[in-house]
This record gives sequence, C-alpha cells and structure tokens, in this order.
Amino acid sequence: MIPLDTECILCLLRRNLQTARDLGTEEQATAFARDLMALLASSPKEVSSPWFGPRIAELYDRHYHLGQDRFAREKAEANAYVLSRLDALRAAARQAEDPILAGLKLSILGNYLDFSALYGEVSFDILDEMLRSALKMELDRDCYGRFLADLARGGELLYLTDNAGEIGFDRVLAELIAGAYPGLRITFCVRGGIAQNDATRADAAEVGIPFPVIDSGSNIAGIVPELLGEEAGAAFRRADVVLAKGQGNAETLLGCGRRVYYAFLVKCARFVKRYGAPKFTPVFSDRLD
Repeated sequence: MIPLDTECILCLLRRNLQTARDLGTEEQATAFARDLMALLASSPKEVSSPWFGPRIAELYDRHYHLGQDRFAREKAEANAYVLSRLDALRAAARQAEDPILAGLKLSILGNYLDFSALYGEVSFDILDEMLRSALKMELDRDCYGRFLADLARGGELLYLTDNAGEIGFDRVLAELIAGAYPGLRITFCVRGGIAQNDATRADAAEVGIPFPVIDSGSNIAGIVPELLGEEAGAAFRRADVVLAKGQGNAETLLGCGRRVYYAFLVKCARFVKRYGAPKFTPVFSDRLD
C-alpha cells in the first residue's frame, strides 16, 4: 500500500474541488470542501488514496444528489467505445510479432479510460491516436520474461481489473494468454460495488468477458487484501499469477508481500516521482515495494 502523503492530499483536494465547482454554486462547493477536508483530517493514517473513494462519493451524493453511480454515462460510453473496436484490437495484436506483448501494450493504453483520475481530460480521439502507436511502446522486457515464465507454469491467473471500457482491452489480452497457455485458468476480478468509473460485474458482462468473473467484495477503487470478500480473498491467496491493472490497484497492493504484475499508465505526481517518468508513461512492473 502507498499511504497518503501531501501529494495525495493535494490531488484529492484539487480534483474534487474542481469537480464540485463545476457541479453547482460556490456556496455548495465551499460546503463540500469543508466536509472533504474534515474527511481527510479524520481518516486513519495507514490508508491509501483509493480508500477515500466511497466516502467522497457519499459527499457528492449528499451535496449534489448525484447517486453513487455518477459516472454511469461515461462507463457506458467507454464500454461502447471498446466494443466497436474489439475486432480491430484483436487483429492488431494477433498480427504482431509477439501477440501477448502487443495485447499487454493495448491493455495498458486502455487504462487511459479513467474518468475519475483524469476528470475532464479523457478523449476518445486522443486514445485512438495513442492506439495507433501502441506497438512502439517500451516495457520492461525482463519483467515481461518473468511474466511469461510464470504463465507457462500453469495454474491460475487472477486478473484484477480497473476501469469500465478498459476491461474490454483486458479481454483481448486474456484471450491471447488463454490461447497460448491452454493449461492456465483465468479468473477476472471486478469491483464489488460502484467505485467511481471502475468495472463491475455489469461491465464485465457488457464487454463479454468469456472467463469466470468474481468481485472484490468492496466498492474501493483498488484491492485491499484484508477487505476482500471471501471468494476474492481465496482467489487472491491461491492464484499462481496475479495481474493488477491500473494505478489504484498498485496503490493498494504495493508492499502486500506477494509478487504481483502491475500494468498501468502513470497518472499522478506521486507516481511520476516514484517511477521517474512523466504522466501517461506506461508501466509494467513486478517490484514488491
């Protein structure tokens, strides 16, 4: 877990106060800001940024009556976007010299579909442009070699998903892995409730995930091992390989004590510093700390 620090606090305040100002009056935004600051001040010391997601959603509902699923439209649009491109994504990966590596690169670019962390920045046109140069992406080849070696041993791959829409990109990668390693069992894990614009069971069904789907048992936009439901906790413990998509999963799992393969785009100042890389740099890493 990456505990909260001043970078995280500034990010939470900046993103959410800008959203609040866009949603209503200055008086509403000020009242929202006071409650948000009280939440930050009263939070436990050992929590990461995703822990605040459900609680901030409650503040939005209280002040703006948005309901818990305030990104419903964006999620539907993201799912429709990837479904309209699914055949093209599959074809691009399968025609590559290394289809699994190509699928991994496409999957990482799908992490761009984050309407919460990238509030006001997400553009399908920009993602189309990114996808056109996806195969030129540089990833850690040593980490990738370890990933393939682990997949080749068989057993179970637990695929921890992140955003709606992005999960369609994950489908392409998982299908390629299943084709190359038929002895490997693949299970998808989505969020256990509405967590910003993260994928739920409904999103997995919408994009046609052809593998068993379980949920985390919580509506936190990350994976906190001690808060996993019984089914997800058992799957996490027994999995031979864990692939965690998205920065939220990295924030909550780093330092958990087991090897996890993290795949995401750098999206915040904390991770820019951590990886010494600019925003939107792709990361594929199995570091334990």
